[in-house]
Amino acid sequence: MATGFIALLDDIAAIAKVAAASLDDTAAAAAKASAKAAGVVIDDAAVTPRYVHGFAADREIPIVAKIARGSLKNKLVFLLPGALLLSWLAPWAITPLLMAGGAFLCYEGAEKIYEIFAPVVEDPAAILDEDARAVEDRMVGSAIRTDLILSGEIMAITLASVSDVPIAEQAAVLAVVGFGITLLVYGAVALIVKADDAGYALAKTGSAPLRALGRGLVKAMPPFLKALTYVGTAAMLWVGGGIILHGMEGYGVMEPAHSIHAAAERVGAASGGLSSVVTWLVGALGAGLFGLVVGGAIVAVLHLRPGKAAH
Repeated sequence: MATGFIALLDDIAAIAKVAAASLDDTAAAAAKASAKAAGVVIDDAAVTPRYVHGFAADREIPIVAKIARGSLKNKLVFLLPGALLLSWLAPWAITPLLMAGGAFLCYEGAEKIYEIFAPVVEDPAAILDEDARAVEDRMVGSAIRTDLILSGEIMAITLASVSDVPIAEQAAVLAVVGFGITLLVYGAVALIVKADDAGYALAKTGSAPLRALGRGLVKAMPPFLKALTYVGTAAMLWVGGGIILHGMEGYGVMEPAHSIHAAAERVGAASGGLSSVVTWLVGALGAGLFGLVVGGAIVAVLHLRPGKAAH
């Protein structure tokens, strides 16, 4: 009896060791995939604050929380099972879907630029009829739709990083990455949008250095948030253009991606110690300009058709 009990304990210990090793493998795979998706994560963090800009201070965190919940739902409810199903049944469909999402991001970014030069004239009566909650819901919905595309790219990068492991481990890694990146992105966004409130609190303290820091935060945050809206627009074009270029390469269409890469390498090589940074910047600029062309074409079709009523 005692021997059987000891054997059972040994079996439990062995199972625990296997489980621990599996968890270590999952954590390592999730960390590797998250690192590869870092560029899209940064873009996601840059895009989101523009949806909060202009709302009352007491609505900022609730809005971020709504978008974060929508993002988590995007990743865990829709994209995770969808990615696994597509990779099993129709792996050929993943690239076209990602490219379609990239085109949507290009359109979103180009639309924002178009509205700078041809601002939409809102009907004052319609603005008055639309209450604050409706405006908030509309902005949250727009943010969640944009997040769906960015999250799709993150999950696709993650899936590609673990394509050689069993499907259960793929699902675990996708879940870990999805939850962790959502927490990281929207935690950062919450800190950004509430930095001015922290500045007010610091400005009321008894310490002169802290008061100076607080006043600096209060003054800096409005222009910083406004600048971040432009960064978010540029990020849409960069990521969207990059997704389409990468997809085109997968189908054997090497231009203009090849020329962009070559130009980035040449400029980077001439930059000395900053070569890696300059190479990345030139590559991002090229992808962004390509995204602007794609998005601009879509905007032209949707807004500049003959006979289309003006905004």
